[in-house]
Amino acid sequence: MTAEPLDQQTYTATPTDRLADVLDFIHAYESRRSTGAGDQHLSLGSDDESHIELPEPVYRALAQIVEALAAGKAVTVAPQNQLLTTQQAADLLGVSRPTVVKLIDDGSLPASTPGTKRRMIRLDDLIAYRARRREAQLQAIFETSAGDPSLDDDPESIAEQLRLARAEVGARRRARAEG
Repeated sequence: MTAEPLDQQTYTATPTDRLADVLDFIHAYESRRSTGAGDQHLSLGSDDESHIELPEPVYRALAQIVEALAAGKAVTVAPQNQLLTTQQAADLLGVSRPTVVKLIDDGSLPASTPGTKRRMIRLDDLIAYRARRREAQLQAIFETSAGDPSLDDDPESIAEQLRLARAEVGARRRARAEG
C-alpha cells in the first residue's frame, strides 16, 4: 500500500463492490455491539494476524461512508488541519468567509490571531459552534412550530410542520440581517 497525499478525494461505488454485504455486516456489528456480545473487530483476512480493533471515530467514518456509497452517493474525504483559516471554516459551515469573520468579531466563534491579520480557528471550536448552532436552530423550530409532533402523527405532516418552521426561522434571520 502506497501513501497517498492528504488531499481531498472523491469515491464512488460500482455494482460489483458488494456494498450490501458490507452494510449487512455493519448493521449486524451494531446489533452485537449494542448488546455487548463479545469482542468486536474488523477482519481483513483469514488468519489471526489480520484482525484489528478500530477506534470509534474510524468506525463511525467507515460506517457513514459505506451507508452513503450503498445509497448510490459519491463520498468526498477531505482531511482537515486542527487549525483552520477563516475560509476553511466557512467551507465547513457552508457560509461565507465574511460571515465567519463576523462570528469571530461578535464572540460567537473563538479564534486566535497569530499574525497581524490572519485568524485561525481550532477545529474543535468550530465543531462545537456548529453543534450549538444546530441545537439553537432545532430549538427555534420547535418554538415556532404549530405544536409538538407526537409519535402518532403522520411523517409527511411532521415534515411539513418542520419545513414551515424552518422557513419562518429563515425569514426571521433574514429580517434580522437586513435590520
